[in-house]
Amino acid sequence: MEKGVVIKSTGSWYQVLLGSGVEMQCRIVGKFRLNGMKLTNPVAVGDRVEVLPEDNDDGKGTIKKILPRENYVVRQSPRKKHFLHLLASNIDQAILFATIIEPDIKQGFIDRFLLTTEPHNIPVTIVLNKADLYGEKEMAIYEEIKNIYTSIGYDVLLISAEDGTGLDQLKAILKDKVTLVCGQSGVGKSTLVNDLVPDLDLRTGELSDYSGKGMHTTTFAEMFPLNFGGSIIDTPGIKTLSFNNLEIMDVAHNFREFFEYSSQCKYGDCTHRNEPQCAVKNAVENGEINEMRFINYLTILDEIEDQNYWERVDM
Repeated sequence: MEKGVVIKSTGSWYQVLLGSGVEMQCRIVGKFRLNGMKLTNPVAVGDRVEVLPEDNDDGKGTIKKILPRENYVVRQSPRKKHFLHLLASNIDQAILFATIIEPDIKQGFIDRFLLTTEPHNIPVTIVLNKADLYGEKEMAIYEEIKNIYTSIGYDVLLISAEDGTGLDQLKAILKDKVTLVCGQSGVGKSTLVNDLVPDLDLRTGELSDYSGKGMHTTTFAEMFPLNFGGSIIDTPGIKTLSFNNLEIMDVAHNFREFFEYSSQCKYGDCTHRNEPQCAVKNAVENGEINEMRFINYLTILDEIEDQNYWERVDM
């Protein structure tokens, strides 16, 4: 038995980097679950595993055991609503790529992504790309986004893959860390990964003329080493994020500024909707909590409640 780290997942085969530096193509036998819940991809990039080489000369093996995860990022599967999809595991931090324009920024997506990292206290930097396209209006929006998220403890960085703005700061953040890289399609993530990993040449795409959304350019999650230290886990562009693994209070506790105010609510199980003497609602009215964050929070609660009970627990 040998130990290694999963560096690529294609859905049926997993590329494992062994301690010896050799890469082995592996498959899995049996079923793996996450806290009793079904997974579309039971093994994630970043997983530390034990593999058994097969008794032949093709250099392949079988993953026999997933070693305990330090953390993981998970979301509801976009294709199988009763299942979860693992984005990555054992990461030091996450980078969420977005842009103010082309496509227009979706603050709701930012808040949903933070809901995937917050349960494990994974540090997140929100990176706003395409700065070379920003005019006065876009810069005003950028400053607003920066103020919203830095005030609650997230880092925000302005960059341009086109003219190099902010790339040195981005590399300093990535150096010597294992970083999950995510973003909605079309925000320029693949272009940035190409800049960070020489000779990689990931396929990049234009925005869809029909939908105005980005075309997916990364097919499978994969880990790439950085020549200045550390590694990134690149994931396919994400269109939507839903949560069949969360209950109402999970969401309330993982909007970090809501959680801080919740100790002042009249009721210990306050959901910050219709309850009297709610400190969170008062903070929204007073401008101490961003109103759009609160609206996005309420939307997520409604979506969770709209899923039939059996859809969320029959995992």
